[in-house]
Amino acid sequence: MGSLFMGYSSRRRSGSGAGPWDEMFPADDSQVRAPYREMFPALDRMDDTELRARTDALASSYLAQGVTFDFAGEERPFPLDVVPRVIASDDWSYVERGVRQRVRALEAFLADVYGPQRAVRDGVIPAALISSSSHFHRQAAGIVGANGVRIHVAGIDVIRDEVGAWRVLEDNVRVPSGVSYVLANRRVMAQTLPELFTRLRVRPVVDYPSRLLQALRAAAPRGVDDPNVVVLTPGVYNSAYYEHTLLARMMGVELVEGRDLFCSAGRVWMHTTSGPTRIDVIYRRVDDEFLDPQHFRPDSVLGAPGLLLAARLGNVTIANGIGNGVADDKLVYTYVPDLIRYYLGEEPVLPNVDTWRLEEPEALAEVLDRLDELVVKPVDGSGGKGIVIGPDASKKELDELRTTLLTDPRGWIAQPVVQLSTIPTLVDDGFRPRHADLRPFAVNDGHDVWVLPGGLTRVALPEGQLVVNSSQGGGSKDTWVVDPYLPAMSTVHGSDAAAHADAAQGSDAASDEVSIAAGALPTAPSAREESHTPFRSSPADEDLVARHHQQQQQQQQQRGEATSC
Repeated sequence: MGSLFMGYSSRRRSGSGAGPWDEMFPADDSQVRAPYREMFPALDRMDDTELRARTDALASSYLAQGVTFDFAGEERPFPLDVVPRVIASDDWSYVERGVRQRVRALEAFLADVYGPQRAVRDGVIPAALISSSSHFHRQAAGIVGANGVRIHVAGIDVIRDEVGAWRVLEDNVRVPSGVSYVLANRRVMAQTLPELFTRLRVRPVVDYPSRLLQALRAAAPRGVDDPNVVVLTPGVYNSAYYEHTLLARMMGVELVEGRDLFCSAGRVWMHTTSGPTRIDVIYRRVDDEFLDPQHFRPDSVLGAPGLLLAARLGNVTIANGIGNGVADDKLVYTYVPDLIRYYLGEEPVLPNVDTWRLEEPEALAEVLDRLDELVVKPVDGSGGKGIVIGPDASKKELDELRTTLLTDPRGWIAQPVVQLSTIPTLVDDGFRPRHADLRPFAVNDGHDVWVLPGGLTRVALPEGQLVVNSSQGGGSKDTWVVDPYLPAMSTVHGSDAAAHADAAQGSDAASDEVSIAAGALPTAPSAREESHTPFRSSPADEDLVARHHQQQQQQQQQRGEATSC
């Protein structure tokens, strides 16, 4: 290996033990793995100046478009590495099948846990585990969309372990975020490496907004043939606001804040210049605790009083479902393989990472004995916060952790240190191995669970770092699922799907794909956009500056969505 790959092998072998599984190179470096055989020569021919110029262009593009995230109180362009992650079609089919199975099982679990609780009665999962979960909300019992779906969107985090086997790291079915980075990454990578797009057959990702809209419309209340769908955002202070605006625009629906909505006669209405407009489906990007001040936090201005009543009466569908967070509990995660067997009568396709349940005395004793070898996580944590990696922790940190675990074993799980697979990533001294995970996104319309090809690859940028979350300084890669059966792609203004646009015979989704790849956001206006624009100010409004400050304070306290990426 030459050029920027010089020294890559020695960095991979610098650690102890067998080391992580590298996605581009096998252990003996005898050849490049099959999915990367066309990409490696193209990258190897580029010099440092050319690659870094392309990387700088990526950052500048993201900053100009507002594709940023909050890190230590500073808005930064979301780091996108110039080397895509490449997944072969058969490999992806396996992941896709496992994600689809997982979502079906979690859907059945949520219907059961907010209903008859058969799994508790049959001894599959303890009742105390459910009732003690911080995201189990009894207020959600009996609230479900007309088509029975609670998980309209899921983000299932998976990794490859030391032997290259796929495993599920955690489930995200509450308010999963990050799909906007998938769409944005594809747009700019189509322009950054157009020469590779002319040769590789990469499955497109632009179908996501139309699939999401289809699923949301399918969840509308009974008797509503042409539902009004909105995206509910906490507001501009939320660090995922870019995603909220992008999805609303690409779906052609209204983006609203809590102050744009009001409830009357058991229904939800939106203020417009033409008067109130009924809302049928709310794709909420606001956490449960802030949705309805009549049932949750009384000081919240991020939702609207009466939302839960309207949902309970069947007059509005809230997606994702209220109370879904119980399925995100990392202690519930340990039971998911058993839940798959119980609800579906199938063996799990994707195994979990081995996990100790610290509420079990024997497991707690073993973990306390091996704290310096294990990874310990809070069961309701997100964004990598609260995780203690034993081999990297100081004696003081381990002593404090020991006390915490003895005091609250229910609040924690432990896992072995899994060496996440590595992918070549451009850093200061060239291409170096960096650990990565993958978040595939699944959309459930009640008839089928569709999985977005590829998903969000998150990469830990510091050397040896295993926490990949953006809130901890991580970045991302575009994820290419290559499919030899797709027609060869051509590059039109950097598009990754020109051939698919032709095949789609001029569909809106295909047109959007070309627009996105060209660097422009599609302008798919709602049919009601002109007459139903939500108020942004009104003489009847309270002091909006004070309200915005209150929103900001609430979001700083509850950053679950923003940090989960």
